[in-house]
Order: sequence, then C-alpha cells, then structure tokens
Amino acid sequence: MTSRTDEFAELRDLALTEDERSALSEVVAGLARTASAAVDDAAWQASARLRSCHLPTRLQEAIRAFRHDAGVDGRLTITNLPIGAETLPPTPTVPESVERTATTPATLAMLVGLQLGEVIAYREEKHGAMVQNVVPVPSLATSQSNGGSVQLEFHTENAFHPDRPHYVGLLCLRPAHEDRVGTQVASVRRAYPLLDEGSRTVLREARFVTATPPSFRSASESEPHPVLLGGEDDPDICVDFHATSALDDKADQALAALRAALTEVRCDLVLRPGDMVFLDNRLVVHGRVAFRPRYDGNDRWLHRVFVHLDNRRTRSRRTGNGAVLF
Repeated sequence: MTSRTDEFAELRDLALTEDERSALSEVVAGLARTASAAVDDAAWQASARLRSCHLPTRLQEAIRAFRHDAGVDGRLTITNLPIGAETLPPTPTVPESVERTATTPATLAMLVGLQLGEVIAYREEKHGAMVQNVVPVPSLATSQSNGGSVQLEFHTENAFHPDRPHYVGLLCLRPAHEDRVGTQVASVRRAYPLLDEGSRTVLREARFVTATPPSFRSASESEPHPVLLGGEDDPDICVDFHATSALDDKADQALAALRAALTEVRCDLVLRPGDMVFLDNRLVVHGRVAFRPRYDGNDRWLHRVFVHLDNRRTRSRRTGNGAVLF
C-alpha cells in the first residue's frame, strides 16, 4: 500500500495533465483581465497572490508538500506548463535582462512562486526585478554569472546575503541548442554522509567568508560564517565555490572535501520548454555545465524567481513593505 508520505514524495516530479494545463491557462488569462500588466507592480502582485490559490489541485498539493519538506534531493520539478513557446520573441542578449511585463511565462513563474511563498528581489541585483532572465550574454561569456556560458560553479544563491532566498525557481522558455545544457544540482542531504567527522566539525564553524556575485552592483564580503548550519543530523548549506574563501588551511581542506562530496552526488537537469524546477536554497547548491551559445535568438532562456517563506523577518529591509530588499 502507498502511504500518504510516499504519495507526497512522488509529487516532487509533477507532470500536468492536459486538463490541468488548460485550467492553469485560464488562471493566467483571468489575471491578465483583472490586473495591470507589470509584474513588479504591487497591485498586480496582490492579484497574482490571490489567483495563485486557484492553481490546479494537484499542483497546489505538490507545492505544499515541497514546502513542508523538500525531500532528499531538495527540488520540485513541474512539467507541461503552458508557456506559449510558439509566440516567444528572440532570446534576449543584453546584460541585466529582466521581464517586467506580465507575459504568460512571467505570470506563470510568479503564480507558482507566490503559492510557495513570497516572491522577492534585491535592489542591487538587476534593479530589483521580480522575474529575471537567465540568458547567455556576449559580454559576460566568461563570467561566473547567469549571463555566462562557462561552467558555473556550485553555489547557494546569494550565499553572501543574510536574507538569501529560501527557494530559487527556474522556468524554461527555450532550451539550449540540442538540449545539452544541464542545470547541475547537488543536495547536502546526499553529500553529508560522505564527509568525515573532522570535516563536518570545521564546516560548522565560522571559518569562511563569501563575496558578492558579479550580478550585484555593489561589491562586499560577508562576515565569517559556517558553511553547514542547523541540525547536526540534517544541516543546511551556505557556500559559493567561486566566491567563498576559507580563512585557514584546515577550513580549506574541509571545503575541498565538501566540494568533492557534492560533485559525487550531483544531478544534471535538462529543462525543456514548459518545465519549471524549484530548488530549496537551504539544502542544495546548483550550477551549470559550459555551453557554446550562438546568439541567434534561439539560445537557452530561463525565467528566474526568488521565494521567501517569511516576509516579516525582512520587514526593516524592504521599503514600503514591498518585495524588494536593500
């Protein structure tokens, strides 16, 4: 007999039926009729927050189960979302690319994100836009950023920030040429058993600092922090293998051991149009394999959203009780 717990576990990979896809399209269309066309507008977000309660039941169940416990792999994958791939414009190629208009894909990303929690952004990153484009940019090709095309190191999203996202959502509008580019994901729940006790101890101590990523307009460095946090049997992770530095040799060795463990358990996700993955930013690190964009209007294109669970904790850092943190 399948238990309810097992059933919820299975919902972490959810393929919408055609009926569910059609119902979701109606929710998106209904939002377009009742709100302004700007996803950064507070009134639009308020309407979207209410409309998110009308998502198909199985999708709501999957989101709620994931919010309760992200599972050993720390991710939720939803497929067959109605993004209208046939009407997409060319893939953007400019730095700091964002989606401020309530297009069908941007609306979908916001609706699902707002059912999971509160969609937020950072003033110093892409000017505080709620929906951000992950696309290859010629001038950023060699950078460790969402606009690069070199291998992107494993990282916790905004690891340097005290209010980093709880979840990162990635919606695929257009796959890479030949469907070969993978989003690499590795869960600390799988990697932790591979670490020896000495490495675990060091990684729990404030012996590491993390710099801001290239996507932020201001450069700074975190206070010394641990890489593993929380319960000893089920820790959270906070690290960026490009931006996090160890403060001593033993810490550097422990960081190398963690990187090796994460690499051993990594999984490559190849997202296709209408696929969306949510990553628990407390449990997984993610990166990207290198690829060769053509800059021909048909390159890889993802929408990215960040989600917080408790906006009240960041109230003092959000002007006018809005969604943008400073």
